[in-house]
Amino acid sequence: MSLPRLHPRTIEAVKERADIVDVVGEHVVLKKKGREFVGICPFHDDKSPSMTVSPAKQFYYCFSCGAGGNAIKFLMELQRTSFSEVVLDLARKYQLPVETLDGPQQERLRQQLSRRDRLHRVLALAAGWFQGQLRAPEGAAALAYLRQKRGLSETTLEAFQLGYAPAGWDGLLQHLQQVEGLGPDLLEAAGLVVARKGGGGFYDRFRDRVMVPIRDRQGRVIGFGGRGLDGAEPKYLNSPETEVFEKGKHLFGLDRAADAIRRDDRAVVVEGYFDVIALHAAGITNAVAALGTALSSSQITQLCRCCDSRRLILNFDSDGAGIRAAQRAIGEVEQLALQGQLELRVLHLPAGKDPDEFLQQHGAGEYRSLLDQAPLWLDWQIEQVLEGKDLARADQFQQAVSGLVQLLGKLPQSAVRSHYLQQVAERLSGGQARLAIQLEEDLRQQVKGQRWHGRSAKWEHPGEVGHRERAEAEILRLYLHCPAWRGVIRAELRRRELDDFALQHHRQLWAAIGELEEDNLGAGRLEAINRGTDPGLDLADLDLPRLLGDRLLVEQSALLSRLTPLLEPSEVQRLALAHPPLQLRGATASLERQRVLRRCRHLLDAWSSQRLQTLEQCIARLLEEERDAPPSAPAPPAIGAGLDMETRIHDLFDALNGDALRFQEAYYAERRYLNQLDDGRRAGYEETLTAPAA
Repeated sequence: MSLPRLHPRTIEAVKERADIVDVVGEHVVLKKKGREFVGICPFHDDKSPSMTVSPAKQFYYCFSCGAGGNAIKFLMELQRTSFSEVVLDLARKYQLPVETLDGPQQERLRQQLSRRDRLHRVLALAAGWFQGQLRAPEGAAALAYLRQKRGLSETTLEAFQLGYAPAGWDGLLQHLQQVEGLGPDLLEAAGLVVARKGGGGFYDRFRDRVMVPIRDRQGRVIGFGGRGLDGAEPKYLNSPETEVFEKGKHLFGLDRAADAIRRDDRAVVVEGYFDVIALHAAGITNAVAALGTALSSSQITQLCRCCDSRRLILNFDSDGAGIRAAQRAIGEVEQLALQGQLELRVLHLPAGKDPDEFLQQHGAGEYRSLLDQAPLWLDWQIEQVLEGKDLARADQFQQAVSGLVQLLGKLPQSAVRSHYLQQVAERLSGGQARLAIQLEEDLRQQVKGQRWHGRSAKWEHPGEVGHRERAEAEILRLYLHCPAWRGVIRAELRRRELDDFALQHHRQLWAAIGELEEDNLGAGRLEAINRGTDPGLDLADLDLPRLLGDRLLVEQSALLSRLTPLLEPSEVQRLALAHPPLQLRGATASLERQRVLRRCRHLLDAWSSQRLQTLEQCIARLLEEERDAPPSAPAPPAIGAGLDMETRIHDLFDALNGDALRFQEAYYAERRYLNQLDDGRRAGYEETLTAPAA
């Protein structure tokens, strides 16, 4: 359906309401500089902040590429959507009345917007009912759990509107139907009830759980987190994603923490609801939590908009899952941190405690002290690389060096990199000054070779972008429309390290697919499928094209239009899906081939930049050493001593040309692998990959 013609009053209302800093800040991390803001321009390959955003003029301008305009133009250029679509999205965001020049279309739009209002009302009513049930006799155990085990006061219980979902199957359903007159379809859309299999009615999603309302920035209830009692599984059950709740776009507690984050000029990010509640109860009110996932770029942008210095402290659990979550969160902001656009620190509490446990045993004062001492993200990652390594053992020493080189290779050439190279060399040397100097130089050379990144545009030829887009689209189309192969595709992408799609709209689609599947199978099961230890037969049961279309229709209509060729392939594209194993092999080999080609170009460039020492220069150097040797020293073998001298010459040649030889060896290894990939792409129909039995 084409968009309606918007009334000039609506357009003017949107222009007046949409603040340029608010709009641009949703997509770009902005840093205050005087009366204006600066940030990385999203319209070209910007390495340093070249875009200025002026609140006074309500205008943005990039001094590098010349992009500029108001808030509406920014979104039109960024999202590649029409003027009407942008204005309509902004009107929905700011809850402005929409007037059109066509009566019937205007009514349909009003109904769409009013549906979201009804969902907010339903969720608010549910929160009130849960709160009442906590004080009823049925909620006695839940209330005792909150007061005694969690140590929460009445003030905190009221502030976060904590409640209880009774153990019955339809208590909330009956209340909202009979007392409030709400239909089950609306309750299902709000994520509160679940349809029975076979169409026999509905039942409550949350039963016998402590209920934590989740609110958006405006304080409206958008979903719930339910904590099971008496060992119920899953331990935490969250609302599914709905028209008003998208977990990657919200942060628990941000509605209450935003002002404190501005005052303290830093945000503390923890894992769980009760960590946030405990911190707020202890007076540390600048704490928020991600909603069951690692921090997304959208959540990070929201936090950065609340504090001028862009200071974030991650305080995740110290177990394996918490460390992985911290690493994923660091990955989201790594480039911004490297460019100095934000300050990222990581706090791991002693003895593996989470914030709630730590506060109960040590108090808020000690927690604040640890916050102030939290190390920078890179220092924390260095400690993770060295953790548990016995540097006296050659194999573990080499593992530590490899991990540190990979980590420090991300740093730009600057005094910061020199500082960390020196620091790491001292750690590896065990305090031996001469060894530390040698290690520092060796690390510097290795880091120099590591500076190539597999996704760097520097080593990419212009035509390869189109090849990559086609190959990624082919894989996603296979995944959507060949459901029996989904488990195989996931395992193959993980094995080849191709599950991080390069194009933004493909990454967004893959993330949406993952969230839908995680909601149905659970995060642990999906990770097992990725690793290849679970065939993932249940993945075929999901009608992903329909589910994705429904989800994107309201929230991300611009993205939906771009992804339509994947969700609704043409007849020709469907015919191309006749041989999934061959399609998968060809597409993954094509993507990996591009990555290897870029690596080859980098290695060839690095190899050719080395200044080689010839055999003649090596002989001359050995002769000079003989001449300069002190008389008391044993005389080295003469040049005519034969095999021993020849060995010395070749050893010296290898030592002086070590970097060049390493680059040469790595280059030829990549070329050999490139030939293997080409052989794989030319393989016949005898496949090693087989679809799992239905």
